Amino acid sequence: MKSITIKGSERESVGKVSTKALRNAGMVPCVLYGGTEAAVHFSAEEKAFKNLVYTPNVHTVVIELEGGKTYNAVLQDIQFHPVSDKILHIDFYQLHDDKEITLDVPVKITGNSKGVMAGGVLNLNLRKLKVKALPANLPDFVEINISDLEMGNKLYVTDVTVNNYKLLHADNTVICQVRISRAAMKAAQEAAKAAKTATKKK
Repeated sequence: MKSITIKGSERESVGKVSTKALRNAGMVPCVLYGGTEAAVHFSAEEKAFKNLVYTPNVHTVVIELEGGKTYNAVLQDIQFHPVSDKILHIDFYQLHDDKEITLDVPVKITGNSKGVMAGGVLNLNLRKLKVKALPANLPDFVEINISDLEMGNKLYVTDVTVNNYKLLHADNTVICQVRISRAAMKAAQEAAKAAKTATKKK
């Protein structure tokens, strides 16, 4: 999985006054959990999170703090201002090479469905899938090939080929399906009606 580097500074004070001052200065207060020691409080410039937060992609994070401390992590939770949508606070969870992590990963559709080419409509039920893996094995996306999907077919979690990670969904979970479109349904109904009329005339 691709990684983004966030450079920040450890926070000496975590009170409301200092937190407000940070936000007024264009900084985002953050907390890193999951380490062997106490949680790490730090702050970073709001613009540093642009490629991490405002994207459909998922990334791991390298947190570089002043003084040479470095942590590998993933974004765990984020709070936005209800009116301005500015980032108020971010929680990170530290990654460990020997511990599996659970993460929601985007679905990437490949191939041309036979059902869609015949006039059907592809419905994507899940845009992300919950994946469990060691940090080194986390995929950037889960690739779903829809080439064999005919009209009315569904693609289930069990149809997906996985490598070095697990999908944490029930076997009957539908990722996507090809539904008959209104136009195709109308055409089929009209064709059936015309065939019926032709049969009666005979």
